[in-house]
Amino acid sequence: MAYRNGTYVAFDGNGTTNPTQGDLKYYGLLRSWNKLSKYQLDFSDSHLKTYQVKDSSSKQTLQKRLLERMKNSKNMLLIISDDTNFDRGLLNFEIEKAVDYYKIPLIIAYTGYNAIWGVDNELENKWPKALKERIINGSAKCIHIPFKEKAIMCAISQFSVHSTGDDILTGSKHCYTKETYINWGYTN
Repeated sequence: MAYRNGTYVAFDGNGTTNPTQGDLKYYGLLRSWNKLSKYQLDFSDSHLKTYQVKDSSSKQTLQKRLLERMKNSKNMLLIISDDTNFDRGLLNFEIEKAVDYYKIPLIIAYTGYNAIWGVDNELENKWPKALKERIINGSAKCIHIPFKEKAIMCAISQFSVHSTGDDILTGSKHCYTKETYINWGYTN
């Protein structure tokens, strides 16, 4: 069995390889936070642990590489934006495999929010098909957070396949408390 210590980052590529467009820009920002010393975020990116794939790679090759990365991952950070598509590309494949096969807890980070108090229709309307199905049937173990450095850092370090006690996600609609957001400085 593989040693599962990486964080698998998933997002909708929005059909572009341009790092300034679509949700790819959020992955780039996340990598910057992880690399630059002025930020506290520190995680092991599963995408940097296996062979890279080329834009010309077949879908089968790409899926194989993604599964290799997922196999070594302790959690999945799923970036959701207003541009995330319901049923396009590989994002639904990634969610399906993470939840159904690898039993990876999902850290769902929504762009454009300072705090996530609860899961409501506004958030539900942003979910890709595979996520929506797994939240409704309760098979996905999730925490919903804003796409903010401190929230991401805390969730990545707290929730994983290795979690014990209170750090085990037992449902699909967990959120941090208002006190936590106040401590992070995201709200009053």
